[in-house]
Amino acid sequence: MRVGGKLSVAAGLGFAALLALSAVWLDDYQALILGEVGIVVIIGVGLNVLIGLSGQISIGQVAFQAIGAYAVALVTARAPSLFWPALALGVALAALCGFLLALPAMRLKGPYLAMITIAFAFVVEHGIIVGKALTGGANGIALGAGVPLPWGEAEVQAQAALIVLIAAASVLAYAVLARSRLGFALAAVRDSETAASAIGLNPVALKCVAFAIAAGLAGLAGGFFAPLVGFINPETFPLSASILDVLAVMLGGVGAVSGPVFGAVVVVLLPEMLAGLAEYRLLLVGGVLLIVLLIAPSGIAGIIARLWPKRGVRAAQAAPMLDLAAFLSLGAGTAPGLMAETLVLAFGGIRAVDGFSARFPPGAITALIGPNGAGKSTVLNLLSGFYRADAGRILLAGKAISRLGARKRARRGLARGFQTALLFDGLSALDNVRVALPRTRWRGVAPAEIARRLLARVGYDGDAAARAGSLGPRARRQVEIARALALRPRVLLLDEPAAGLTAAERVPLTRLLRDIAGAGVAVVLVEHDLGLVMGLSDQVVVLDQGRVIAAGRPDAVQADETVRAAYLGRKKTTPAAPRDAPARRRPVMLDVAGLAAGYGGAPVVEDISFTVAAGETLAILGANGAGKSTVLATIVGLLPPLAGSVAFEGATVTGLSAAALAARGLVLVPEGRQVFPELSVRDNLRLGAFARRAWPDDDELGAVFARFPRLAERARQRAGLLSGGEQQMLAIARGLLARPRLLMLDEPSLGLAPQVAERLFADLATLASEGLTMVVVDQMATLALGIADRAIVIENGRITRAGKAADLADDRDLAAAYLGGAAAGRRAAFVA
Repeated sequence: MRVGGKLSVAAGLGFAALLALSAVWLDDYQALILGEVGIVVIIGVGLNVLIGLSGQISIGQVAFQAIGAYAVALVTARAPSLFWPALALGVALAALCGFLLALPAMRLKGPYLAMITIAFAFVVEHGIIVGKALTGGANGIALGAGVPLPWGEAEVQAQAALIVLIAAASVLAYAVLARSRLGFALAAVRDSETAASAIGLNPVALKCVAFAIAAGLAGLAGGFFAPLVGFINPETFPLSASILDVLAVMLGGVGAVSGPVFGAVVVVLLPEMLAGLAEYRLLLVGGVLLIVLLIAPSGIAGIIARLWPKRGVRAAQAAPMLDLAAFLSLGAGTAPGLMAETLVLAFGGIRAVDGFSARFPPGAITALIGPNGAGKSTVLNLLSGFYRADAGRILLAGKAISRLGARKRARRGLARGFQTALLFDGLSALDNVRVALPRTRWRGVAPAEIARRLLARVGYDGDAAARAGSLGPRARRQVEIARALALRPRVLLLDEPAAGLTAAERVPLTRLLRDIAGAGVAVVLVEHDLGLVMGLSDQVVVLDQGRVIAAGRPDAVQADETVRAAYLGRKKTTPAAPRDAPARRRPVMLDVAGLAAGYGGAPVVEDISFTVAAGETLAILGANGAGKSTVLATIVGLLPPLAGSVAFEGATVTGLSAAALAARGLVLVPEGRQVFPELSVRDNLRLGAFARRAWPDDDELGAVFARFPRLAERARQRAGLLSGGEQQMLAIARGLLARPRLLMLDEPSLGLAPQVAERLFADLATLASEGLTMVVVDQMATLALGIADRAIVIENGRITRAGKAADLADDRDLAAAYLGGAAAGRRAAFVA
């Protein structure tokens, strides 16, 4: 603990001691109020563990308080000297009930979890009433004695002082817990259960522990509350008290060490200060609390933190880089790596993975590639244990792990990175890595120092104490890889590790991946930058529609005609409908100039400029991750541009919402269809006309059904039950009912069988021949070029080719935009 932190703790304990001593000079009523403040602080600390650390909510803490109170009351009514054993019994019973309640409740989240705790409070309350033979029922129990102390029975003042000291101790315990390994683990589960499982944590067990701690502290508060007030009955523990307890934590500051103290003082003392206002008191109290919560969402502790003078940012201390090979203790090629045999996984009758088999040897980098929807991320989820295969088996170091979940696979040495770096945003960069490390030292080095050295090893040069939520894409990816390495893995699975990185930032990433493989780790990579893949990988496995269609060295895979067909489409496709020769002069309908866009401030595409004339079809081509969908999302207003402008029919529309643009006739058919699954086909079509503010009549629906007869046959069927091809037809038909001036289609062939995709593009060709202006983004280049007038090719966020569709269709270099160019000679450039 830092010196400043120690001084704060010392000051807080000193103040608590002074407050406890001051209780001697208070009258009975004032001491009672002081004791109630301490009671709320103790309950608030438990709720801080529950809400602040583990991210759960409970509005039934009064039930656990009642359990502790009745345990003390029932025992001391017969044996007053047994207060302390009774208190321990009450705490244990409350904690046990909290743990048992949490076990089934962990299936629920948000308001449903809160409702479970409210229901439990009602059960406890009515259980006390109907169990009157033991509890006294509605008549309650009177306690004839206070808390026994070594020097005699404590008066109200002494009890209040004791409660204040216990409350101070609980606050100190929370401060220690929040910086402990358990505290980090609870915060990790709060921020991302998926990432927590990937580093071997058990989210259900940790949440149950948090519930037990919160319930036990509520039971502790109840055990002291009973002798403080001298009489308890069911009405002593109303549900409104639980609501005030939660309010106290939120008002003080969720997660802040001092939050329960500030909240308890306000919640208990404010009504007393306004007691003279009679019936208006609660109205004013509620108004004051509402205003404070509105203007200070982070609570009183957050306000104080903002007002407190901040110390200057300390320069990050350079840490020595970790010897990765020594830390991992793996020899390249000394043991079997990861092996998958005939894996099968189906979703709703559709086989997302169909007979996948591959070997991932230690010390080698294996890339999984394939077009959109090929099943690459699904395979990673199968290998890492987030999905359970319907058939097949997985071996790690020669041992079957198919029946193990993600948490147990992580503990066996299988680490995982995610498509969007999943960090624990509430923790610092350093603590993100520490939480994955074991408690024990390594070669005499403490876990915190190991984490610091791992960050240095992956190239992280920022502040180790910075919150992960404030980091940029490059730093987030580095922290995620460092956290994965903290598991000392045999296998490292990475899903698009270069996503969001600039070309310059990808060079050190490739060096790092090569070093990790050189240390004996089997690296399995899913990456859309195929130039990087072909220059870095030792072997490449190509997937299409869940099946392995090719595997081998990068240069052999690039030359495989089956792979080219999967990425570009078949050469022999259904011919497009004949089109009239384009007029020499057609008005420009869409003008995109200097467009830059991205996510979280990081550009994905830059300097994108093109025009689309009325009645023209433009194809936008490029590999996965090139930025095609980002361009469409920015044009239609789903993503704010970082730079540049968009003009539609002569008017600048940059910054307009997607709804406003749809009303103007700029309509998007999104990737993945995005139909409304619970609505019928007919209702989905009707909603397509919503932006027109005019419900389509039967003639208009009939025209759409005539164009897509399959939809007419299923007009009253739920859209979610349609096949993939039928859903794509529905998405296009829904877009047509918006009466688009310009129709933009994002990956219409995604997930469709080749024959279905060809039939769909024949329909699009008909629309093009009828003069509808379209922009088509699709992985199947030959299909898109078959219906387009012109095309542009995007690579790494920039346009690299543009011209007539027929010319690009004959361009032999087009495959380089999809398959990364020649692999020979590129490896040195990536790892130099």
